[in-house]
Amino acid sequence: MAEHKTTYDFVEVKAGDILAERQAEWHGFTTFVTWSTGTIAVVLLLMLIFLG
Repeated sequence: MAEHKTTYDFVEVKAGDILAERQAEWHGFTTFVTWSTGTIAVVLLLMLIFLG
């Protein structure tokens, strides 16, 4: 039968680590928004050209 872990190892979390993680997430989010906005604009322009 599987053993249950009864103890936990805690690691110190520093403010710099949290800030670096949030900055990386923000950079990923803004990159995604930029690319998706550009893609939507291109799709709409193509629809205007071919269907307009």
